[in-house]
Amino acid sequence: MRVIKRLVLLEFAEQHPQARSSLEHWYQLIKKTELRNTADVKMTFGVSVDFVTNNRAVFNIKGNDYRLIAEINYGKRAVFIRFLGTHSDYEKVDAGTVKLY
Repeated sequence: MRVIKRLVLLEFAEQHPQARSSLEHWYQLIKKTELRNTADVKMTFGVSVDFVTNNRAVFNIKGNDYRLIAEINYGKRAVFIRFLGTHSDYEKVDAGTVKLY
């Protein structure tokens, strides 16, 4: 899968160094895995992912300290990062519509 807006991950890791290794792990899993549907995502990430509307998945990063919302286009093999923030920041957004990046 291709990750669109990887720069978001890198910039966030600069501001939150404690999230760096977890974000890198997430990126490597997404990059090397062929995700064809939500079942593939769930098999890869287990309990660390939930699904919302608009082909979006909410990933728990670093033991749920951070949340990453990604819109997944299975046909184009692309993952678009729509939000990355602390758990408390996540509580302030609508996961189905947020598009910060």
